[in-house]
Amino acid sequence: MIFIGCHLSISDGYEAMGKTMTQLGGSTFAFFTRNPRGGKAKPIRPDDAAALRTYHKQHSFGPLVAHAPYTMNLCSENSSVREYAEECFSQDIQKMELFPGNSLVKEWMHDD
Repeated sequence: MIFIGCHLSISDGYEAMGKTMTQLGGSTFAFFTRNPRGGKAKPIRPDDAAALRTYHKQHSFGPLVAHAPYTMNLCSENSSVREYAEECFSQDIQKMELFPGNSLVKEWMHDD
């Protein structure tokens, strides 16, 4: 089966993303776990996460893809950058535990 979707904003919550994708005719979506340029993440509301899990099942969605922020660099020489990355990674893994069977990805970018 092929699942089609796009990247959606998390600003209105998790269930809202599912409903938006249904309106767009898709069957999956991607979202950032926090601001892609860094910063703190909005606290996740467990009721909103549960509502998306239910909606996900009711509408036969494919796996979701959560993107870690671009600024997350676990391999940095700078210890404060690594500490921030470890904090982000830990928080994002905990967040994704609310969405079993889905993926967390990190796009690695480097300067040449």
